Amino acid sequence: MAKIINKKQIAPNIHQCEVEAPLIASKALPGQFLIAIPNEFSERTPMTISDWDTKKGTVTFIFLEIGASTEVMTKLKKGDEFYSFTGPLGKAYDVDKYGTVGLIAGCYGIGAIYPAAKAFKAKGNKVISYSEARSNFLLYWNDKLEEVSSEVRYATVDGSLGKKGHAYDLLEDDLKAGMKFDRIIAVGCSYLMYRVSQLTRPYNIKTIVSMNTVMIDGTGMCGACRLVVGNKTKFACVDGPHFDGHQVDWDIVLSRRKAYLEEEIISKERW
Repeated sequence: MAKIINKKQIAPNIHQCEVEAPLIASKALPGQFLIAIPNEFSERTPMTISDWDTKKGTVTFIFLEIGASTEVMTKLKKGDEFYSFTGPLGKAYDVDKYGTVGLIAGCYGIGAIYPAAKAFKAKGNKVISYSEARSNFLLYWNDKLEEVSSEVRYATVDGSLGKKGHAYDLLEDDLKAGMKFDRIIAVGCSYLMYRVSQLTRPYNIKTIVSMNTVMIDGTGMCGACRLVVGNKTKFACVDGPHFDGHQVDWDIVLSRRKAYLEEEIISKERW
């Protein structure tokens, strides 16, 4: 269905995959995602589109090896084909000229903010990207991110590069120092996005989070990706995945993230 053009591990447990998908490449916009199924027995796995090339007809995504289906993906090689490859899905970022835009990301989210940085910079914004990992060897796409950002600031938990701590710690330092932002976008684990949202709330900075709720079909049919935003039920796949972080009911989001933890462990062990 979709042939792998290039695939490599770019950091421990983090993989980059470029796939031949000309129709998706021709329609993709920053912030949209795709759903990949490596073989007929695998689950549908949503992946944010990290880059695309309309001339080559390829799309690139970053994935974290964490469960049975992503482990199946790691076994695929150049020349292999995905059983199903669907996209682009979801709504794109609202890209406009705002002034200064801060992009905060960790883990797989680093690849996800790359097209956003490029798009916001092209609109004339000052783009400050915050890239986070536990250690410097877990960071990736540093050069690519620096090419499309006005500035890239790094945070590592062990202090091996940039500030010792997390990206939201670095952002907090900058806000306290008087740095002004017109928009903040956070992509990564739920806790990172939650912390960023809580941090920017007192400053009244519009904060957009890319929600990674449990997703199955990706077209609004199953309802598994539901969350509460502004006291209303929303579906991340069709209403998002981007929402106002100050309006998200984070208690529900964080509790539902653990709903299938035991089943995920069993699935990986059986596989």
